[in-house]
Amino acid sequence: MNYRMARLNLLEETRFEKLPVSVFDNPATASVNVARRIAGIIRDKQEKQEKAVIGLATGATPVAVYAELVRMHREENLSFYNVVSFNLDEYYPMQPDAAQSYVTFMKENLFNHIDIPAENIHIPDGTLPLEEIPAFCL
Repeated sequence: MNYRMARLNLLEETRFEKLPVSVFDNPATASVNVARRIAGIIRDKQEKQEKAVIGLATGATPVAVYAELVRMHREENLSFYNVVSFNLDEYYPMQPDAAQSYVTFMKENLFNHIDIPAENIHIPDGTLPLEEIPAFCL
């Protein structure tokens, strides 16, 4: 593996933090390594016949990670049948089929290319009436 481990306890403000941080030479290498870590979690949970619950983001940063996961699904038989995904956010108000929606983004970049069950995909509903949002968030 071609990366360096950063030490977080070099500053007084972070001396109690124990979060491991991986530093990579470039974004492509970082993306492949993140995808491999996600795939490892998925496969580990599959061996135990458990669900792999993952949080997903949108935007430019995860696109290469999602592309690598799609490649692993196609070329290495990585299955997402046991994955339950939660996306962090959605625009409001927003129809799920709108070009700018995070639902569309996730379908185009990941979900339409893997075998994750539709019922295992959770993205905040951008169509809820405003007064229903607090109850939805409970």
